[in-house]
Amino acid sequence: MKPEEIIQKIEKELYSAEINPELINFGVVETIGDGIVKAYGLSGVGYYEEVEFVDDDSLGFVLNIDEEFVSIVLLKDSGKVTRGMKVKVNGKVLSVPVSDKLLGRVIDAAGNPIDGKELKHDNPSLYPVEKIAAGIIERAPVDKPIKTGIKAIDSMTPIGRGQRELIIGDRGTGKTALAIDTIINQKKLDLGLKQVICIYCSIGQKRSNLAALVAKLKESGALAYSIVVAATASEPASMQYIAPLAACAIGEYFMDKGADVLIVYDDLTKHAWAYRQISLLIKRPAGREAYPGDIFYLHSRLLERAVKMSDKNGGGTITALPVIETLANDMSAYIPTNVISITDGQIYLETDLFNSGIRPAINVGLSVSRVGGAAQTKSMKQLSGPVRLELSQFRELQAFAQFGSDLDEDTLKRLERGKRLTEILKQPQYKPYDEVSEILSLFAVTQGLFDDIEIDKIIVVETQMVDYIKSISPEIIEKLSSGAKIEDSLKNELISKISEFKKRNNYGSESTGN
Repeated sequence: MKPEEIIQKIEKELYSAEINPELINFGVVETIGDGIVKAYGLSGVGYYEEVEFVDDDSLGFVLNIDEEFVSIVLLKDSGKVTRGMKVKVNGKVLSVPVSDKLLGRVIDAAGNPIDGKELKHDNPSLYPVEKIAAGIIERAPVDKPIKTGIKAIDSMTPIGRGQRELIIGDRGTGKTALAIDTIINQKKLDLGLKQVICIYCSIGQKRSNLAALVAKLKESGALAYSIVVAATASEPASMQYIAPLAACAIGEYFMDKGADVLIVYDDLTKHAWAYRQISLLIKRPAGREAYPGDIFYLHSRLLERAVKMSDKNGGGTITALPVIETLANDMSAYIPTNVISITDGQIYLETDLFNSGIRPAINVGLSVSRVGGAAQTKSMKQLSGPVRLELSQFRELQAFAQFGSDLDEDTLKRLERGKRLTEILKQPQYKPYDEVSEILSLFAVTQGLFDDIEIDKIIVVETQMVDYIKSISPEIIEKLSSGAKIEDSLKNELISKISEFKKRNNYGSESTGN
């Protein structure tokens, strides 16, 4: 027989032979090190498929498929995996068990409790950690707000249910504080909006910080509707890599039930570090800043799962608040520019503002929401324009005023109002405002009613004024709570009540004659 005929005969016999499934689903460990196992065999395995080791309780998932070897990332390592050990596919895609029992709990990336209590699911669902995001036809436009309780955000960079809003800034500028304030504020329900289920995903943080954060959520009563998914700094890179994917899968379970979900990824910089570590260990080629070439694709797959589903598809939402840590305010670095381009806007926290006592240290010029007024109530939208205008004019005039002492009366007036607006946008940590309080404060400043109040008294006067109007004018509060536009009649009534409050308490020129 000719060589060609022999090859054809062998191929024919191979194709007609019955393949033993065990040969496809079994492999043998070739090398192990740094939490990465290389095995040959496993010819029928797929990406993100779970694998088990024969006669051992270690568990891993497949992250790379080469021509000869399969790279397995260990999620659970007994320390007994050795060369020559058999490995088998268990038939499951990497998933996390989910049910309503997760509410109020602290779990790891695999769904195991780490808060010292037992976790028993009633008929849990298994949700895959990687899932293709909903298509355009299944989605609906973002039109309902997520109230953060932070005046500067709710007025100028509003967040909608289903939006992806990045929180970015250097270390220690209050990024986590913003996210936690937002979670705490979801306890206050108004305007008939649904309770928001909050998921806080901690990636690479210290355990002491995580414990303090959980204690704060518990103290404020926010843990009851929250889930904390944690992969701390002491855990392997594989768990830190899986944590945000698992948090998103848990969010999708509640979203599929029609709930509104808020997920905080704190932070994706450390997530990128973990993925870089794993990628370098499995010998993927390094790109810019040693990150693998698909780091952008990884974060876009994750954040694209934030969605507002149409009513036909259940009407649930996932709102994502990814956090990115910059170095020396460098927003042009690789990971920050990547995530900025994926998200629908960013809240930029500046170190200089933080150190000068302006907290939250939000840079109004660099912060933006690309959903904007669509996610605001009419009354807040009406005030957001004047607030942004007053602040931008103040910043320009402030820079100009440094070079000249002879300023006209109008410029001086705008400078003084800008100082008061900057002061009123300051806010203590863990003290989110309800929307009516925000509207009353911003209205008083933009209407010039606080122009004659000394700057160091602004916060005290603001608190007293809000309490006064809430106690004596329930009808005004009811109108403002509806979210409707502030008509001229209501505007005049508000001005009258605030002026009456100032006169009664001897605040400003009306009583002192200044």
